Amino acid sequence: MKRIINTKICPILSAKIMSQSNEELPVIVQFKNENTHLENMIMDLSPEVKLSLPIINGIACNLTTEDVYRLANSPDIEYISFDSKVFTQLDISVPTTKAQLPHQLGYKGKGITIAVIDTGVAPHSDLTKPNNRIIGFKDFINNKSTPYDDNGHGTHVAGIIAGNGYSSRGKYTGIAPESNILAIKALDKNGGGTTSNIVAALSYVLETREKYNTKILNLSFGSPANNSCSKDPLCKAVKIADNSGLIVVAAAGNSGPNPKTILSPGISPNVITVGAVDHKRTVDPSDDTIANFSSRGPTREGLAKPDVVAPGVNINSLSNINLDGYRPLSGTSMATPLVSGAVALLLNKHGSLSSRDVKKKLMDSCIDLKEEKENQGAGLVNLQNLFFDEYEREDLYEGNGKIKSCSSKDGLIENLLVLLFILFLLDKDY
Repeated sequence: MKRIINTKICPILSAKIMSQSNEELPVIVQFKNENTHLENMIMDLSPEVKLSLPIINGIACNLTTEDVYRLANSPDIEYISFDSKVFTQLDISVPTTKAQLPHQLGYKGKGITIAVIDTGVAPHSDLTKPNNRIIGFKDFINNKSTPYDDNGHGTHVAGIIAGNGYSSRGKYTGIAPESNILAIKALDKNGGGTTSNIVAALSYVLETREKYNTKILNLSFGSPANNSCSKDPLCKAVKIADNSGLIVVAAAGNSGPNPKTILSPGISPNVITVGAVDHKRTVDPSDDTIANFSSRGPTREGLAKPDVVAPGVNINSLSNINLDGYRPLSGTSMATPLVSGAVALLLNKHGSLSSRDVKKKLMDSCIDLKEEKENQGAGLVNLQNLFFDEYEREDLYEGNGKIKSCSSKDGLIENLLVLLFILFLLDKDY
């Protein structure tokens, strides 16, 4: 049995090598520096080269465990990791009922593009009528050129962000109904994919960000955090995205209720990590609880996560089968786009904001659910607090708690925004 003392090999590959298995495995090889000679050597060595991953200075390919063991001894290799599976964070164990998401916004996300890396996005009427707001599509699974979604998860996520309620006469409207969607299919019809495809998708978003005016990345998926964040390929990729000015919003995962179950890339300090709340369909938030499935922190390296939580149980959004229909789903996948949409509205109000500023505003807006920090982060995002400071909130209400009447059109819109945001977060039918 080989003894592995090399810190350049991830735990999964280490276990395979120690078992003396010489099977061929999908891996991601990261180089310390650009090294064309070494990359070409690996390409010659590998039975299957999948992708070049320049965003993390790496390559995705298949290698035998023996080749992995030998390569790790090279001083030019930074890290070799298993090309882990990535999955949508949809909770299928929670029974779903119809839920309304009526929303009319003062800030609607106009001109802002959110990249949705997922199972694709179907051309639902709420995204394509009266104007097509799926402004770009890239398929890393089947290489098709027109938008589609053979799973449904990505379409549901996109609808929570940008659906305009066209098919329901405004009954089911997303958070930012005038925003644009850059749809990237990196997960297959079963909701699964590879780390390497996700990294390639992230590279594509960066390469095209000026073309599509992409400001936000929605990542409603996750992979087990088997590597330290400094070596994890997904963490490295989202760090580069964050440093480039993109705001990255990621699902905490559906591996709760045990602690230290946050998935990658949600373990990264460079993303806004979102857990899910079960609001019990009541007006009073005091009975809201963290959804049982929502992953808990901290990360294995001790970082406090999630950052915030949002409604994630029984959320109605777009169907990928009936292109003028809707369906309810649950999961941190559904909570994540609620926050992505809110970020689009923040950018509408404030213009350019850094990811640090956005995260601070979100966390400062939260309602404390009296849960442990590793369960709720800063708490439940409250959009009234997010859009109005203490003095503005006081000015909005009469002494009896009712919203003041407004003499101006802009004031009326802002008051409606507050009221509807509160109703949305409580998922109240009316």
